[in-house]
Amino acid sequence: MRRTLFAMGLAGALLTAAAVAPTTSASAGPDGADRSDRADRRPIVIAHRGASGYRPEHTLEAYRLAIRMGADYIEPDLVATRDGKLVARHENEISGTTDVAARPEFAARKATKTIDGVTVTGWFTEDFTLAELKTLRAKERLPQVRVANTAFDGQFQVPTLQEVIDLARTEGRARGRTIGIYPETKHPSYFASIGLPLEEPLVAVLKANRLTHRNSPVIIQSFETANLRKLNGMIDVPLAQLLDASGRPYDFTVAGDPRSYADLAKPEGLTWISGYADGIGANKNLIVPRDRAGKLLAPTSLIADAHRTGLVVHAWTFRAENQFLPVDHRIGTDPNARGDITAEYELFLNLGLDGLFADHPDTAVAARAGLA
Repeated sequence: MRRTLFAMGLAGALLTAAAVAPTTSASAGPDGADRSDRADRRPIVIAHRGASGYRPEHTLEAYRLAIRMGADYIEPDLVATRDGKLVARHENEISGTTDVAARPEFAARKATKTIDGVTVTGWFTEDFTLAELKTLRAKERLPQVRVANTAFDGQFQVPTLQEVIDLARTEGRARGRTIGIYPETKHPSYFASIGLPLEEPLVAVLKANRLTHRNSPVIIQSFETANLRKLNGMIDVPLAQLLDASGRPYDFTVAGDPRSYADLAKPEGLTWISGYADGIGANKNLIVPRDRAGKLLAPTSLIADAHRTGLVVHAWTFRAENQFLPVDHRIGTDPNARGDITAEYELFLNLGLDGLFADHPDTAVAARAGLA
């Protein structure tokens, strides 16, 4: 087990950290961690790309709204610019989340690349400087699903990691509580292959903000394992290994490692993960599977297995629209209408989940309060 602090409860151990940097108090233990609120182990609510059910994802306004709604952590997915700056986008291909395709000055930047073995055509952050990206404007990624969000198209810039940290700090101070950040390194093997590794600039930004300690309100996540193992030797913040319901980490493909995400979700895989990470971020279907018709099946033992190795378990992604819910929790036949998301939260929280990623963080906060 890598660290006991993370496993003993994020809400109590991390969310009591100071907004800028942790301090040692009279109740601190020998490792500098605040012991006073260890009893508070409520599951954390992570705003998935911000309040992305209400605003275009990965914008400062989406993050700000999520904080107002009571989220404990905001999640910036990180990709690199040509000049090595980290910005918040779900993918390095940005035609679906910005207006770049409508900008004639950037028409020649359109390209076809192979990202993690998949051919992708579009516009890529690594072909733009930060200054150029700042001229673009964000737009709703799911305009047919979240029509109301399109009213905000064209209003917001692509934020940097530093801007996300500044926002969390400012909003946290205004509300008298700590807001954590939960960055994900996107396609780290790919970015390393083009000379833009993500780990060094990420650590540099966190160091500049004094967010490098084990009780700093930061959790770094990745679908790959090699970069988390590298980060384990570079920084002391908690790390979370993401696990999908299918496939395998791309760094395993590169290294010829035959293991899959399913293998890592087994007890022996979880024990291996615990050697470098503090928790897992699991696809919901690894915890409560669905049949081919979309109906819920019996829960697996993943949460209990992970807890036995000292790993906390966060699950993704909770979305309120019917099309994202199991058949059991849908209301009506409109795929874009709201279903019974509260029932889904209650199911997972009653299984002992330690945290959840939500597109609609207000609903997650309310469901958590209802179980208190």
